[in-house]
Amino acid sequence: MRFAHDLGDGASLVLRTLDTVDEAYELTLANLGRLRRWEEWAQAEQTRESVASWTRRQLTEFARGAALPALLSRHGVIVGSVGATVDPAGGRASLGYWVDAAAEGQGLVGRACRALVRSLAADGITRIEVRTVTGNERSRRVALRLGLSESHVLPGARRIGGVVHDEVVYTLSP
Repeated sequence: MRFAHDLGDGASLVLRTLDTVDEAYELTLANLGRLRRWEEWAQAEQTRESVASWTRRQLTEFARGAALPALLSRHGVIVGSVGATVDPAGGRASLGYWVDAAAEGQGLVGRACRALVRSLAADGITRIEVRTVTGNERSRRVALRLGLSESHVLPGARRIGGVVHDEVVYTLSP
């Protein structure tokens, strides 16, 4: 299994593997306070084994064509996570992304997501979706910069850390 995209300026999008677990775990811990504000999965205790288990599941899904689990690397250091859940039969995928606080605002997530969208389109995906809570302005701006259009808002659709949020859905047909 091989997946890699050069994003320029020392940045690349690489496949998440068991070799990346320790670095991904450390990055997650370093950003957990920020991630818990917006992500359901971040509410659970993060352990090296939970990251390894999730990585194994994602790699199994990747082998089936149902996921594209990638990491954003800059100068050989992991600085974020960018991935997709894929429904190949339905021709659609849902993107997810986050980046280290020190790497925010540098355009890395946008470049990584564009590479992921191109890869998905080459595999026959005709609809891309991003879902985020309405208060996550950074994530919403990424979706818009990628060319996705706001489709609709789902009131009270996401519970994060006991707080109910409205969820906004963005779509793109590459």
